[in-house]
Amino acid sequence: MLGYLEWGQDNSMFLFQGEVEILRRLFSDPLSVAHPLVLLPMAGQLILLMTLIPGVPRRLPTYLGIACLGLLLGFICFIGVISLNAKIFGSTLPFLFTAVYAIRHYRRISKLN
Repeated sequence: MLGYLEWGQDNSMFLFQGEVEILRRLFSDPLSVAHPLVLLPMAGQLILLMTLIPGVPRRLPTYLGIACLGLLLGFICFIGVISLNAKIFGSTLPFLFTAVYAIRHYRRISKLN
């Protein structure tokens, strides 16, 4: 959740800062955060967190969690590219590299089995 956003003249925020605000609103006004670009990434985070609990992450939940988070971070990456904003684009690269690494890792493991 290191994604970075800028809008307007002096407005900017990292995704983890926005997530804190969303969690605050979730308990006071749940309908204000009921949007697919809010709920799916949060579900993706929970799914990825659950894959860490058993000790050996399973492939399908990991793919599902990456896909849910990838919707938001892919959209942010796209915004960074079309606006030619290197900070926005660069903030999505750690997620993208990690997601590609995880997918390649699981494919390599499945080929060995």
